[in-house]
Amino acid sequence: MQRHEDDRNVVLIGMPGVGKSTAGVLLAKAMSRSFLDTDVHIQVLEGRRLQEIIDVQGMARFCRIEERHVLELDYRRCVVATGGSVVYSERAMAHLRRDGVTVHLDLPLALLAKHITDLDSRGIVMAPGQTLEGLYEERQPLYRRYADLTVDCRGKTPDQVVTEAVAQLRERQGVV
Repeated sequence: MQRHEDDRNVVLIGMPGVGKSTAGVLLAKAMSRSFLDTDVHIQVLEGRRLQEIIDVQGMARFCRIEERHVLELDYRRCVVATGGSVVYSERAMAHLRRDGVTVHLDLPLALLAKHITDLDSRGIVMAPGQTLEGLYEERQPLYRRYADLTVDCRGKTPDQVVTEAVAQLRERQGVV
């Protein structure tokens, strides 16, 4: 069944600390849509915090859990804030992009580092000993690969990020 452009989801992707959840809530409000944070969704379904899942199950198992829960999503007219690691799954990204337009919220590494104060307890999928810089270098090509649109968040408030996202969605994707 062909869907109308207005039925598509808006999927926010990007590094931890970029503001996907904050911008997502505001964007959903601005667009009169539902909001879903996949990290919160996974925690509710699994009955434990992301960091606990990663610590007990390991990174690879967490990524499989994340993929499974994302593949089960069936929403329309929703703003979805994803976990930063969702881009490791081609299947999850294909599912999200099938019914949505992906918006990469981008912020330089130096600014991200100021936003993330709880790197070891935040539920971030990182290899042992991996630095934020290494994670950034690993993920940025994936975010660019899957992004339909990119919003540069540098120097912008969450409201300004949303204003730019809405403008780009209108201009380039016909979604609003």
